[in-house]
Amino acid sequence: MNETYKSSGVNIPAAEDTVNKIKEFARSTFNKNVLAEIGHFGGLFSFEPGKYKSPVLISSVDGVGTKLKVAIDTGIHNTIGQDLVNHCVNDIAVCGAEPLFFLDYMAFGKLNPDTAAGIVEGFSIACKENGCALIGGETAEMPGLYQESDYDISGTIVGVVEKESIIDGKNIKSGDLLVGFRSNGLHTNGYSLARKVLLKKFDLKTHIDSLNITLSEELLKVHKSYLKLIRLLKENVEVKGLAHITGGGIIGNTMRIVPKGFKIKMHWGNWDIPPIFKLIMESGDISKEEMRKVFNVGIGLVAIIHRSDEELTLQLAHEVKEHPLVIGEIE
Repeated sequence: MNETYKSSGVNIPAAEDTVNKIKEFARSTFNKNVLAEIGHFGGLFSFEPGKYKSPVLISSVDGVGTKLKVAIDTGIHNTIGQDLVNHCVNDIAVCGAEPLFFLDYMAFGKLNPDTAAGIVEGFSIACKENGCALIGGETAEMPGLYQESDYDISGTIVGVVEKESIIDGKNIKSGDLLVGFRSNGLHTNGYSLARKVLLKKFDLKTHIDSLNITLSEELLKVHKSYLKLIRLLKENVEVKGLAHITGGGIIGNTMRIVPKGFKIKMHWGNWDIPPIFKLIMESGDISKEEMRKVFNVGIGLVAIIHRSDEELTLQLAHEVKEHPLVIGEIE
């Protein structure tokens, strides 16, 4: 028998079917700046330099880690796409940027057009919510590298900020406060440890009384976007620094923006740890120190402000239904 690309495990018709399924999702995110349809060799986005005095482009690339395994094992794929976009948006928003466009990469052991469409549907939902366009991507089928049912995804976000409005932590001083804003779960970090300890005791379909939902529903909660909150704070308060709390925990991520010579004094007892983190901690007999290094333990975003802005910051956050609290200070 003559060998073909399909006999090696790569199905070109499936790829064409996938493109047809995802085109409308991507097109629904387009705005006047998008100059080409999906399917060209590159995504075309018309930048509006007249809107800025000294524009700086800020970009970020990320994935969602082994949260993918929960999506694969449950067959729920449309939330994982939202996770990726929101994660990427948060990473540039904490630098002061507004997102412009997003591109994705998806790699499959065996391409299932419906699975790919579910993922891209998630991309489109989050792109529209964050006001950015999904202008292109790459879909690869790689038999022999991934198991048939497995896939991986990553995303690239590009945004813009005025040079003078970049938030980089350089004005942080001793006495400044750390204001924490709640996460809604693990977001996209710590899943390797969470899965290791939880799946020894529970099935993903198990209803957990302390969570009041199934384990899979908890683990697939969509990573929050903090873009609207950050916009509101920037317009009304001198935000000295912002940290998106991902792998490395609160201290690890916040120290990335704290100038040399300063340290963080945390007030760990100022908030209740959400039930999912207590469940992970108890299931794996994990120390508090390890939990704080691996997980966000209930805080997804940290803003560093002057003490005089505390009341206004808390008030503004409540206006957009956030639940802020002071979690530490700079020393």
